[in-house]
Amino acid sequence: MKTLLKAVLLSLSLGVASLALAQEAQNININSADAEVLVQLPGIGKAKAQAIIEDREASGPFTSAEDLSRVNGIGDATVESLRDQVTY
Repeated sequence: MKTLLKAVLLSLSLGVASLALAQEAQNININSADAEVLVQLPGIGKAKAQAIIEDREASGPFTSAEDLSRVNGIGDATVESLRDQVTY
């Protein structure tokens, strides 16, 4: 019984660690990502991805999630949903 319990606890620990690593690996740098990568973000399609690229070329790099709101079509709700998924 102890062996089974240890195996279950080890499996759970590894699963949680894998989930945390996967979440970190999914963060996308919005200052360097191309459109193909940006569309992987929730709520970002081809048009918004292109708008992000055009905005950073015209206005400079993004330094915070709030900066995304300067892109036409990206509102507060989208900014909040992307906050933990993008880097700068």
